[in-house]
This record gives sequence, structure tokens and C-alpha cells, in this order.
Amino acid sequence: MAEENNEQVIEDDPIEVRRAKREALLAEGKNPYGHAAFEYSHHIVDLDEKYAELADGENTEDAVSIAGRVMAKRVQGKIIFFELQDATGRIQLFCRINALGEDVFAEMKDLDLGDWIGAHGLMMRTRRGQLSVAVDSFQLLSKALRPLPEKFHGLNDKETRYRQRYVDLIVNDEVRDTFQKRSKILSAFRRYMEADGYCEVETPILANSTPEGARDYLVPSRPNPGKFYALPQSPQQFKQMLMVGGIERYYQIARCFRDEDLRADRQPEFTQVDIEMSFVQETDVMDLMEGVFKEVLAAAGVQHEFPLQRMPWKEAMDRFGCDRPDIRFGMELVELTEIVRGCGFGVFSKAVEAGNIVKAINCKGAGDWSRGEIEKLGNIASENGAKGMAWIAYTTDGKEKSPIIKFLGDEVHAKIKEAMNVEAGDLVLFAADTFDIANAVLSALRLHMADALDIPRPGHKLLWVVDFPMFKFDEEANKYAAEHHPFTMIPEADWDKIETDPLACGSYSYDIVMDGFEAGGGSIRIHNAELQKRVLARCGVDEEDMEVKFGHLIHALELGAPPHGGIAIGLDRLVMLLAGKQSIRDVIAFPKTSSASDPMTGAPNAVTAKQLKEVALRTL
Repeated sequence: MAEENNEQVIEDDPIEVRRAKREALLAEGKNPYGHAAFEYSHHIVDLDEKYAELADGENTEDAVSIAGRVMAKRVQGKIIFFELQDATGRIQLFCRINALGEDVFAEMKDLDLGDWIGAHGLMMRTRRGQLSVAVDSFQLLSKALRPLPEKFHGLNDKETRYRQRYVDLIVNDEVRDTFQKRSKILSAFRRYMEADGYCEVETPILANSTPEGARDYLVPSRPNPGKFYALPQSPQQFKQMLMVGGIERYYQIARCFRDEDLRADRQPEFTQVDIEMSFVQETDVMDLMEGVFKEVLAAAGVQHEFPLQRMPWKEAMDRFGCDRPDIRFGMELVELTEIVRGCGFGVFSKAVEAGNIVKAINCKGAGDWSRGEIEKLGNIASENGAKGMAWIAYTTDGKEKSPIIKFLGDEVHAKIKEAMNVEAGDLVLFAADTFDIANAVLSALRLHMADALDIPRPGHKLLWVVDFPMFKFDEEANKYAAEHHPFTMIPEADWDKIETDPLACGSYSYDIVMDGFEAGGGSIRIHNAELQKRVLARCGVDEEDMEVKFGHLIHALELGAPPHGGIAIGLDRLVMLLAGKQSIRDVIAFPKTSSASDPMTGAPNAVTAKQLKEVALRTL
């Protein structure tokens, strides 16, 4: 039998030649788009498994029919080799003129990369070990008029890949594998929830606008001129009303929409696994989710130890500067407030006098960085609200470099070195500001330096962050806001502080954190209508808005609601982490750009004056 040596590689035909081939087929009375009902007997992966033990050079009498896209073609005299791809894998087609006849062989020789064909033949393995189908007949199912990306370069440009995701799926195996993994993860969620007695309920996409959270996407209502729907930021209120209605255990694979600034782990439309249950407390929800995550991680091929660590919010902020800590590496924050109180460096001492804090991180291995390299880090500090960044470098040759050492004094400097566990080769970065800003600055610097120093962060690490405060003060809006959301239950001992000391109010809330990202967040909910109204009022919602925006929920709670709680898991973000991707755009089939536009369809786009008139709108 002939083998794959001395092959002649056939160049992929351009679009003009492909169109001419199609016209020639039509002129001959042949359909270049075949029959949709082509019956295949196997997927390629099934053949790989069935014939895994077939010996090199062995032929069989097993007839199969397969269908797929032509991905490669090589002609060697009276033999053509094709590589055929279906949804499950690739296989070689072995085509001989003696088996096909001259006319059919010529037709196959005219096939282009990208063409869809059905093929029938006998299973074999070449002497070189290539599992193949020895083709005795074929059918052209769809003529491809546009060439695929060049074979050896594929589709590499990120923006082109998002704009032509269908091409990306064709030529990049990794992309198809990612969406297969997403499907397995989603199936694992469903299996677990259904097995545990949860009822899947779909909640509305067209809903009312609420003043809390991110900006809503608004949809004009034609039958109600001047009025708008809002696309849901989450099904939060609907699922709570389901609890009132007696749906004790609910879940939904929910599409959510938020008009907010985008970054690597955010998109304007996203998917969350939404869960709610009655008669539970925090530990019940967390225990349930640990069981869910054990199965979900296993579906993605990831092993993790359970139960998970549970870290109070205050501890997370103190040690890592954020409520979604990546605990796969150290470089923890150290508070130096009392050490520098009254010291000669005015930036530190004045910050302490003002009731603020001074903290630092030790970046081991960066002590020999140049002054210019270090001061560039100040950009990160300023991006997170700081006015500047102090630093001390301890070089590997024993020198100490810093513009602030001379102001600190020997005693204070010695205490700083001790507290920071300083060694030769270390770089200490400081933040002196409010609790929020100092932590935000050092948290961002910690992550940046971990990347810059190539600190290993192997595998995955999950934990719970618990005991969040109920309220925070929004400086920009000049009002109090909910740290999680305003439907979160407050410990009864703190109810009298809602109006008088809101920042002292705790909450029954919890986040599941993975590798420095919030994978999901939840809480025990308020099931007391009067308490709910107090919380909304504390968040600046007046009586009129309360009735218009939240009246349905409050009326439901007044009917009587069971104690309940739940959680929402960010599916896109979870898949991103488990698939080892840097952006959720890589795990969403048709993602939006940073400007919230669709690079493939061009959405959002302008609409006609007639369309605007129908919904009683006009553009400025």
C-alpha cells in the first residue's frame, strides 16, 4: 500500500477559484450544498476509541460513514489524503483512484479546505500508524467559498478571533475544548442541584429598573410610551418572592446584565448559577456549595480539599488588603501604624494623627531594582487613590536606599525592619491613608509584584470570606450603600444601629473566592418587611421610590416569608479560572469588547427614525 511520503501539498484555492468551482457544479446539475439528512454512523472520537488497538498496516471490513469539514488535503499521485474534522475530533481519509474511479477521484481532488463532506469507507490503519477511513464514496454537503486561515499560523489575533468566533472554533482546538469544559461544568451544576431536590425556575428578562447596584440596561416599551423595562442585574427579588410562594429550593442558570465599565473578568451580559433556599443559615448554604463545587471541580479535572477555609472579612482586609484574596502566595500586608506614630516622617505621622493607617508589604527579590523602576510603582498607588508611595530598598550588597530613611530615625527604622522581616534583597512598599485606600493600594501592588517577580501560584485555592459589614459609605454619592446588597440580613443585635451607626452593622453574608477572584457571593436575606424598609431607607431610597421600585418585594414579605438565603456563582468567571484563561471573553462564545460592543455583528447599532418613533423616542 502506498504511504504518505513525497507528498505534494495542494495550496488552498482563493475565493475566486472556489466560486468558479461552485458554478461549474451547478452547470453540471450537481448540488454544491448536499443534503441535510446525511446519515453518519459514527463520530470520530468513537472511531478513535473503537479502533485504538488496530495494528499498524491492518485493514478491516468494517464500513463506516462520517461527516465533517476538510481541514487538510495532500495529493500523492493516485492517492489523496484528507484530514476530516467533526465536533469530536479529526481523522484521516485515505482516497485511492482505484477504489473511487477516475470521475469521483477528480471530484475529490477539487475539494477545498473548509468544504463539508460525508464519506463512506472501511476502517484501516496505515503502516505509519495513522487511523484512517479508506473511502469508497463521498458526498459534498457544503461548498466553502472563503478560505480558512493559513494552516500553520491559524487565527492568532485576539480581536480577529472574537470578531470571527466561528472561524476561531474551526481552527483552534483549544477554543473548542474550552467550550466543552464549560458545558461539563454547567452540567455538573445541574446534576447536583436536581439530585438535591432544587426546582429550576426561569425569572423575567424584562423587569423593572432599580436604583441600587450597577447601571441598568433599559428597554423602551412600545405599548407604554415613555416607560422602560430594565434587563435584570440578577434575579434577586424574583427568587425571594419564589421563597414567599413556597418554592423551597430554587436554582436557575440566569442571564444577567450590567451597564458597567468592563475589565478582564466582567462583561455587560453574563451567566450566573443562581440558588436560593428556605429555612437555612449561613453554614447550610456554604456546606451545600462545597458539595456542589466538589462535583463541579471534578468535572473540570480539578481536585481540591474540602471543607474550605473560612476567613472573616476583617482578616482578609488586614492580611491581603481586599475581600477576594489570592492565598496561593504570601507577601501579606503588615500594619505599622503604632510603630510610626509620632515619627519624623510627616506623611506617616500625619496619617496616624488623622486616624488613618500605615501598612506595608515586603517584596522579596526586588531590592536591587533601580530607583526609576521602583518609582514607576507609584502609578499603581495613584490609580488606587493614593497621593504617593513611600519605599525602602535593601540591596543584596547590604545597602539601604530610600528617600525616607533619614526622616524615620534609627529606632523606628529598626522596628520596621523587624516587623517586615527584612533581609538583603528586599523591597518594602508603604501606604499611609484611609483604611480603604491603604488596603486597595497595597493589594494592587501585591498582585503586580507577584507577576513582576514571577512568584509561583500553582493550582487553585478556594476559601470563604465571611462576616462582611452591612454598609459602606459611598463618597461619590455621599450616602451609605450596602456592601453586598440591601436585601442582606443584619444580626438582630445590630438592628438599632441602622440609623445611628450603620458602619457598625454586621451582616450574614459570604463570598466564595478562588485564586484572587470572587467566584460567587451570597447572604441570608431579610424576610422582615419593616426591616427591609429600614435598610432601603438607610441606603437613600425614599418612600416613593421604595414603593415603585421595591413595592412588589415588600408586599410579598408582608404576606409572610420563610427565613431564606442563597448564593450566585459567576459561571463565566469560574470557567475562566478552571480553563486557565486570562479573560472571561475567552470562555464566552460571542463576547463584547471593552466598549461593550459586539465585534462580530456590530451591535449596538443605530436604528431607524421609524423604530424610534414607535417607542416614543428620539436621539439628541
